[in-house]
Amino acid sequence: MRNLCHDKNIAITKHARIRLLERNINVEDIKNAIMTGEIIKQYENDKPFPSCLLLGLAMNNKHIHVVVGVDSDYMYIITAYYPDKDEWKEDLKERKE
Repeated sequence: MRNLCHDKNIAITKHARIRLLERNINVEDIKNAIMTGEIIKQYENDKPFPSCLLLGLAMNNKHIHVVVGVDSDYMYIITAYYPDKDEWKEDLKERKE
């Protein structure tokens, strides 16, 4: 995935564009999260291609979650958000029950 982390290989869904504007998250935040982060959940059966949830750092050094779908040529940004500490365990890798 890091090999695809270039502007020419990143496609942002309409849903993601709206959410990113609402949440004040930009493409540089997403790229930094991908380069610094780790996959915390796989969605191998997603269609039209597999996706995953990443935990990484935005440019402001805040933790960020990014949902990314990948095919052989592109990364599709599905959504990104700053995890709510009331909903996620302390390590921000698992949801609270």
